[in-house]
Amino acid sequence: MKVNTLAEMMAEGKTPDILFWVGCAGSFDQRAQKITKAFAAILDKVGYQYAILGKEEACTGDPARRAGNEFLFQMMAYQNIQVLNGYGIKKIVTTCPHCFNTLKNEYPELGGDYEVIHHTTLLQQLIDEGKIKLKEGGSFKGKKISYHDSCYLGRANNIYEAPRKVLESLDAELVEMKRCRTNGLCCGAGGAQMFKEDEPGEKRINIERTDEALATGASFIASACPFCNTMMTDGVKNREKESEVAVLDIAEMIAASME
Repeated sequence: MKVNTLAEMMAEGKTPDILFWVGCAGSFDQRAQKITKAFAAILDKVGYQYAILGKEEACTGDPARRAGNEFLFQMMAYQNIQVLNGYGIKKIVTTCPHCFNTLKNEYPELGGDYEVIHHTTLLQQLIDEGKIKLKEGGSFKGKKISYHDSCYLGRANNIYEAPRKVLESLDAELVEMKRCRTNGLCCGAGGAQMFKEDEPGEKRINIERTDEALATGASFIASACPFCNTMMTDGVKNREKESEVAVLDIAEMIAASME
């Protein structure tokens, strides 16, 4: 798969329509790499001119700020803003709600003003414009799908409809969990919790959330965040339901269903 870096594209005198911000999970986590590939494949198929920063991309600093290391966050943010502004970037798409939230809402006060889009919103636009054509009777037709709201997509940025509209285009049956939308339950990874040990309690948050998803009777749990994906996958494994229930990112579902 040939994905252009911004430096390569600029050297050829081309400007991409959009910068794809891959994020740490999408770059290094083996499971999340599949989401990155699926989304890149979709962009290729619809003929979108996009580029990534490659080695010039550093972590947005979200986990550092959430864990209370403001100094480290600002250092990382300034470094990224210098790179982005140096290239004159205006529009960014990301598959991670944590990167999305930080770039969109926290970079402007440090001098980084960009139009930032989450991949579910872009997918919805591409489907509405007819650029993404889905197969008749794809692999999800008539199947039950339960969508888990990511905190940084839902409550933090009020994006509830786009991911659901994308899933509805798959001719599947969307079944909601008891706690969804504004009342959704966190998967347990946000706020830098992904990187620390559990605090004492009776039940892990991701198990609680997975139980809610399993209770819907869905064969697929759809997520739009690499952290949520990890937590829900762990929950399904813990309940020994891997053979019956698959946890997939919305991009993977669309990539598998495209003509």
